[in-house]
Amino acid sequence: MGNCFGARSKVDNTLSSHPTSGSTKVTARISHSYTSSSPTVPAYNNNKKSESVPSPRSEGDILSSPNLKPFTFSELKNATRNFRPDSLIGEGGFGYVYKGWLDEQTLSAARPGCGIVVAVKKLKPEGFQGHKEWLSEVNYLGQLQHQNLVKLIGYCLDGDNRLLVYEYMPKGSLENHLFRRGAQPLSWATRMKVAIGAARGLTFLHDSEQQVIYRDFKASNILLDTDFNAKLSDFGLAKAGPTGDLSHVSTQVMGTHGYAAPEYIATGRLTAKCDVYSFGVVLLELLSGRRAVDKTKSGVEQYLVDWAKPYLGNRRKLFRIMDTKLEGQYPQKAAFTAAILAARCISDAKFRPQMSEVLAALQQLPFTKHSGSPSRAGHKSASSPMAKSPLRQKYSSTVNDTDISRGRIRSSQMKSPFMRSPRGG
Repeated sequence: MGNCFGARSKVDNTLSSHPTSGSTKVTARISHSYTSSSPTVPAYNNNKKSESVPSPRSEGDILSSPNLKPFTFSELKNATRNFRPDSLIGEGGFGYVYKGWLDEQTLSAARPGCGIVVAVKKLKPEGFQGHKEWLSEVNYLGQLQHQNLVKLIGYCLDGDNRLLVYEYMPKGSLENHLFRRGAQPLSWATRMKVAIGAARGLTFLHDSEQQVIYRDFKASNILLDTDFNAKLSDFGLAKAGPTGDLSHVSTQVMGTHGYAAPEYIATGRLTAKCDVYSFGVVLLELLSGRRAVDKTKSGVEQYLVDWAKPYLGNRRKLFRIMDTKLEGQYPQKAAFTAAILAARCISDAKFRPQMSEVLAALQQLPFTKHSGSPSRAGHKSASSPMAKSPLRQKYSSTVNDTDISRGRIRSSQMKSPFMRSPRGG
């Protein structure tokens, strides 16, 4: 059935005010992705698909979604063999995730090895993910359907028991592949495939009729199917975007330490650009193989954004942040372009691109290395035939650090479409 969580999920750290929020108090957000399903899982009602999220909706309306099956607690006990320990595939602040089996036609409980595999998330009554977040997930995933969003099959609300049933994602989370000890290193092509899939998911959310801000984009919430197609999971913090003349949504600050945009931490003002910042952090994780926050390191190296930022605009020094597990097997020009894109995503909000621009830029990157020569780091450098690509430009070897931090990169230095000044943030 493919790989599940090879290691137990770690509980996310509480958001801190680093680097700009001073004494701002930030609410803890503890969550983790479930291992989810294969794309063959049928929708409960395959004829109804919606790209808009009408709001507000009552709890009754949310739970009566024709796209979701309401399960009984007894059915899910049978599907997971009474939540036996050997069915456990994930654990986090919300509770536990179990592997289960359902009949493909009726979605009733099936014997292990029969029917379709699903992931059943069972919340702890005392856990950090409460009824409000559980209902938010049912609300959004019960309406939004896209190839890069994990499929929610159904739910169970029975007394204090709150469960969610998802498609099963055989390759688990991006976090495990990047950071788990002993994991097979991801190739450059696979990393960019994952980045593109995740960008498609965010672009879909942002461009839906009622804009949806994901608010918890991170490596552990990106799940992978057998072919490393990425799907976004865990919509407990998702929020409808601003409407009318409003530029932002004012909310209680919630998110995950290291991924949340600094202006959101400081002000509580939420915009789609906050998701763009988080995407930039994950893109840096894909490039560097380092976590957004790593307390095992000292000083500036604890925070990926602070550590990587000085190198992102310098083509000659970029190798210093590239993941050594890649062994130099990546197109250097494409890596530099991706690094500049990451820099734009983590710059001041008004200079960040839209997710649609980020996706367009990623789709132009070459995936493979075709030739190389020794680099300064001793790695094999990688060049890519880009003669037919619109990204072929005469890059300046060094982009001014101030321009990187503010997102001001001159067109003479980078003429790719995503480097144009984005619409106001």
